[in-house]
Amino acid sequence: MRMSSLSGSWSGLVAAVSLLFAGALTGSAEVKLPKIFGSNMVLQRDAPIAVWGWAAPNEAVSVAVGDAKADAKATAKGEWRLDLPAMKAGGPLKMTVKGSNEVVFDNVMVGAVWLCSGQSNMEMGIKACTDADTEIPAANNPAIRLFKVPKKFTQAPQNDVDAVWKVCTPETVAEGGWGGFSGAGYYFGKELNKALNVPVGLIDASWGGTRIEPWTPPAGFAKIPALASVYELVQIMDPGTDLHKQRLEKVLNDVGAWTEQAKKSIVEKTAAPILPKYPDELLPPKDQQVPATLYNGMLHPIVPFGIRGAIWYQGESNHGEGMLYTEKTKALVNGWREVWKNPKLQYFFVQIAPFYYGEENPNVVAEFWEAQAAVVPAVPDTGMIVTTDISDLKDIHPKNKKEVGRRLSLLALAKTYGKDVVCVGPSFKSMSVEGAKVRLTMDGVGGGLASRDGKPLDWFEMIDQDEGGFVKADAAIDGASIVLSAPSVKKPAAVRFAWSKIAEPNLMNKEGLPGVPFRAGEVPKRDQLVMVPEAKDYQLVYDLDLSKLGAAITYDVDNRAKINKPFDRVAYILELEAQGGQPQYVYASMDAFTDDLGKLGVPTVASGANFQQKVNNLTVFSNVQGIVTGGGLKGGNIEFWPNNYGPQNSKGIPNATNDGYDFGDQPSDPADGYGSMQIHNFEAKQILFAINSWKSGPQADIGIGNRKDDKNADWTFAKNGSSYAKKRLRVLVHLK
Repeated sequence: MRMSSLSGSWSGLVAAVSLLFAGALTGSAEVKLPKIFGSNMVLQRDAPIAVWGWAAPNEAVSVAVGDAKADAKATAKGEWRLDLPAMKAGGPLKMTVKGSNEVVFDNVMVGAVWLCSGQSNMEMGIKACTDADTEIPAANNPAIRLFKVPKKFTQAPQNDVDAVWKVCTPETVAEGGWGGFSGAGYYFGKELNKALNVPVGLIDASWGGTRIEPWTPPAGFAKIPALASVYELVQIMDPGTDLHKQRLEKVLNDVGAWTEQAKKSIVEKTAAPILPKYPDELLPPKDQQVPATLYNGMLHPIVPFGIRGAIWYQGESNHGEGMLYTEKTKALVNGWREVWKNPKLQYFFVQIAPFYYGEENPNVVAEFWEAQAAVVPAVPDTGMIVTTDISDLKDIHPKNKKEVGRRLSLLALAKTYGKDVVCVGPSFKSMSVEGAKVRLTMDGVGGGLASRDGKPLDWFEMIDQDEGGFVKADAAIDGASIVLSAPSVKKPAAVRFAWSKIAEPNLMNKEGLPGVPFRAGEVPKRDQLVMVPEAKDYQLVYDLDLSKLGAAITYDVDNRAKINKPFDRVAYILELEAQGGQPQYVYASMDAFTDDLGKLGVPTVASGANFQQKVNNLTVFSNVQGIVTGGGLKGGNIEFWPNNYGPQNSKGIPNATNDGYDFGDQPSDPADGYGSMQIHNFEAKQILFAINSWKSGPQADIGIGNRKDDKNADWTFAKNGSSYAKKRLRVLVHLK
């Protein structure tokens, strides 16, 4: 009796489990598609249409859109893919997918599909843009369809995203994200729809503050030698790669060896070794900046959905990288083209807008613009728009995304769709020197060169071969050329245009498209010591590129071993590239304050240098306006120490204060502290130069003259070392 009861109960349990299992199989066997397919979507015209999804293993699947049909068979893993034949623009149509079940998508259009990607200036929604009050109510356009990809970063490639296609209406264009759908993307699509009269599908995959690397597929890094280390990291991170497997196996071996040793330690009653640390590169990504993670989470799920191309607005988060950004863009574009299996995938992008960027060197942004512009000749089927005329120097998010979208659409209309429209502004073609003048021949002239505000062309600069730095140039339009001249330039060597982070130049063509920043020619390499008559009688002791500052000082030149005679004078020359790109220097010589060559350089603890004293017979040369120059100056003073220090005028230096850091401060513990290397002229109430906090490297304090608009005249806490493109210190002595 009990046995029968038990048998019956067991049979019932087995039957119940079997039914549940069968139900689970039935559910998993349904034909499914990723959410990039859905009602209201737009399929890319004039190209085979990839459709894929999941079904039961070996299940037959058929897909039909209008008259186009295709069949597939699911793999043993339940994956299937097919390609519908190319279709002309039109709709609405119905997509029917049949397997063991039937899936139907309605209101499907065929037209132009574009990816809109990048960081915050692409993410910036239409509600945050100019004219939102009038544009949003007018956004009732059923021919435009929107697909907004949610933000997600992942370690491994994903198969789907949680999003749906929506018909463009005032409600759908303004919902979600940062002020709704991408403003730049929407205005781009609106212009295409108007010009081409075809349905337009826009896929918004953007995330504010992100770098370019997380958007790049691993395949993109693979073929760029400069990014080999990034590619290796991406491979190690991905659980599906051999490199990940090898790295994990090494961890297991290390932990196994540790386990054996730990067991032995228990028996022998000795201290166990430290458990090996789990490698960071095998951990899940900590944020959205990790290479390939946004591609994995936001783009891989929609590949290979047909797109005609991509528009891209990004770079602010990479803008300090110079020409390396060109290589990273190659990786992005070539990676996208490889995963989409479309070597001619179109790629149009926005040159980032001018912006103050704090105390950062103005040339850094200009050099980044140069790197962005270099993408176009380096990568086929690409184009760049310029935004120097629609920027906001106080807002890194300029609001005029309508014009951004329009200019991007001009590139697409001209380069992708073969329309006869001017799509770029004036850009440098060639340079020729004509006596004291320079002729710049330009491309992108369109209907002719012009000034946006009717005033003389601005932001052109020249430099002479023999003397001076870059100076403002007079610029005159001469047909397709611009002729430059400047009173102080007799032998032109090089020119530059809009070479500053705050440049908003007025050069344009008559179609209203702005000029592209550039530089041309060879900037002469001149030694500022030539400007100092007495320097020819001095011997070089140290030469130091201040970009190499750190806790340990390693001089580029160290001639101590070569100087065997006593010296009676010491000289210092500090050279900086000024905020406007002008070279600045100050030279200060004085009677020797030590007979030890080792104590003349940067006063580190290791050097043993520690001097707080007046110096005699100060001589100063400088090209910095306001610096008192001449010989026999009586206000010489030095503060050389590695210590911390306070603003108290402990030595009673004339004209110094106790209220701020200047030419009269007080060293304090610890001895290996903040650090000061300063030369002063206290009679003139001037800091001649200061190099402080050298252990901070790029954040060291460096300056010539008094720091303006700050109570700390000696540059203490300026943290401005990285703002200089060039910074060099030399120390010299005069032998007896």
